[in-house]
Amino acid sequence: MERKSFQDMDCPIALTLENVGEWWSILILRDATHGLTRFDEFQKSLGIAPNSLTRRLGSLVEAGLLERRRYNDRPPRYEYVLTEAGEAFRPVLVALYAFGASHFPPMAPNVRLVDKETGLDVDPLLIDRATGHPIDEEHTTFQPGPAADDRLRAALARRNEQAA
Repeated sequence: MERKSFQDMDCPIALTLENVGEWWSILILRDATHGLTRFDEFQKSLGIAPNSLTRRLGSLVEAGLLERRRYNDRPPRYEYVLTEAGEAFRPVLVALYAFGASHFPPMAPNVRLVDKETGLDVDPLLIDRATGHPIDEEHTTFQPGPAADDRLRAALARRNEQAA
């Protein structure tokens, strides 16, 4: 089955999924956020086939989320380091972590998200930088953007009327 491309969509979510929507890619970014950089580290962590890992790393480099850097000349060896865009993906990983911990909690988590000063577990909350309000149903809503078609405008209008 051929994968559908989202590259021509005018939706930030679809365009993000175009670059990181495959689950291996998200797990590679998770591992890179945890400090893994080398091919063998990713492979051991994920149990992914080498050809799949090579493809996924290449896609993340092409998308500008990872940078491929040579760390050894003979034989040539490379590491994969988060770029600025890759670092900016961290809040998405934190949101997935929080969702998973709440809705699909493992028996014993392999990682905890803690406050650096107190060492206490944190409860992530997405907030608006300008107002400080939480990004939730009470404080925010989606509105049509300039590229919205009539179908999307109507769906958002119905949704916003129901929420009012």
